[in-house]
Amino acid sequence: MKRINWMLLAVAALVVGSCSVKGPQPPDAEKMPFVIESNGNQRTDDYFWMRLSDDQKNAEVPDSQTVKVLNYLNAENDYAKAMMKHTEVLQDRLFEEMKGRIKENDETVPYLDNGYYYFVKYFQGKEYPVYYRRKDAPEQQPEVLLDVNVLAEGYKYTGAGSPSVSRSNTLMAFSVDHVSRRQYTIYFKNLTTGELFPDTIANTTGQAVWADDNKTVFYVEKDPETLRAAIVKKHVLCTPVSEDKLIFDETDETFAVGLGMTKSKKYIQIFSNQTLTTEVMLIEAARPEGKAVVFEPRQADHRYSVDHLNGQFYIYTNSNGATNFKLMKCADNKPGMENWVEVIPHRPDVLLENSEIFDNYLVVDERIKGLTNIRIINLSDNSEHNLDFGEETYTAGISINPNGNTSLLRYSYSSLTTPNSVYDYDMAAKTKTLLKQDSVQGGFDGSNYESKRLWAKAADGTMVPVSLVYRKGFVQDGKAPLLLYAYGSYGSSTDPYFRRNVISLLDRGFVYAIAHVRGGSEMGRQWYEDGKLLKKINTFTDFNDCARFLINEKYTSPES
Repeated sequence: MKRINWMLLAVAALVVGSCSVKGPQPPDAEKMPFVIESNGNQRTDDYFWMRLSDDQKNAEVPDSQTVKVLNYLNAENDYAKAMMKHTEVLQDRLFEEMKGRIKENDETVPYLDNGYYYFVKYFQGKEYPVYYRRKDAPEQQPEVLLDVNVLAEGYKYTGAGSPSVSRSNTLMAFSVDHVSRRQYTIYFKNLTTGELFPDTIANTTGQAVWADDNKTVFYVEKDPETLRAAIVKKHVLCTPVSEDKLIFDETDETFAVGLGMTKSKKYIQIFSNQTLTTEVMLIEAARPEGKAVVFEPRQADHRYSVDHLNGQFYIYTNSNGATNFKLMKCADNKPGMENWVEVIPHRPDVLLENSEIFDNYLVVDERIKGLTNIRIINLSDNSEHNLDFGEETYTAGISINPNGNTSLLRYSYSSLTTPNSVYDYDMAAKTKTLLKQDSVQGGFDGSNYESKRLWAKAADGTMVPVSLVYRKGFVQDGKAPLLLYAYGSYGSSTDPYFRRNVISLLDRGFVYAIAHVRGGSEMGRQWYEDGKLLKKINTFTDFNDCARFLINEKYTSPES
């Protein structure tokens, strides 16, 4: 059977209906009790035998346990195939229908950085992207930075990290993984001659950040067993990798590290992150030989990030009980927390998610009553305004804005009826320009569909937002089939962005709904806290209560 996604299976099962299909019985997994001791407690796992080590997975000759596990998984697949056999014609039709909506020849909107416009293209019949740049002049022809299709030739799998270009614009680092374990090898290319350097750095996260000297690169090495991003090193081009210097070793196994660059391009950032705690270190890009300096020492439950522009540090932080985060700032020669000054205060009913600094403007990405909001503040007079998106339910966010000396804000917008769109917004003139809207092939017309935002009352009285979409002409009489989706974990919000595969449902009379249940962050950080650990049950009861609400409102029925 072709590899298909959950949407195809949902349509196949639901469209055909609930008719019983007699067939083979499901395989019965053998129970082999295995006692696990943890934190002074014992629990029994009857199916522990299904766990395979990395050595077992990668062995050329499988051992008896591996064979047993594979035999059981194959039996499960055979059973699923047999039970879904009556839907195979529909599956094929839906697969082609969904695939037919994808525009294979496509490209991203170029963004300007350090004198060059960067963009990515996709070509019909090609599986991987091609990275381009062109000089900031209309008459210049684009040059290929990296064609991942060429890198993939002869390999069953290829993953590539985004290229990283030096400040001189003459050198490029790029990374490739041919195993699918996210263990990337970094390579270096001379963009003037097209030649590759002999330097190769294995077992990395794929990130590479250049210092101002155009020869020093910082990267993250992974733990070879756990694959945790653990160690930051620096490499000097054309020197042995074995001589690379250790910059930071994160010995706490609950933390992972990453790299970045401030907007001012003055500081290279080292992030050390754990679920509830963050620590940021800075290295001056002009002094790669210098030490990494801790910006604010880690404290339990303190999450923060740092950016820099025009002599100021801007700090996104949850310090001092700011559960929904606040934005602070300080002079770059006085970074201590005692010098932080409030820019955006903490608000119990608004989640501050992101910010973007410009020379003359500050843009904040907020979540208000579950919806994303973009607010623009003029730093000269502190006047402010919000972008108006004109729909009940939608998703919007700050996009790529590498330059501070501009009045143009690039942002993205999408909804359940509007494909992903990229805009430039002139913050001074308050005018927007649509640069690109994702093309949906097959005659899609967003005006044929309608979306709504509703509120369902949970059993404990909490109001849970629900986003839904259906084809116009829908009759609210309880007879329509409905697919209800939710996630609700790790504080990850399930936003109502455009889902092209949902069209196959809507055109067959379905309602598609998203329950924004507790466990995500749609309604603020407390929404996450109220859906985890001892309160995790709320995630599931919210889902059930949203389903009951949609039935009571006659968007569907238990029989539909």
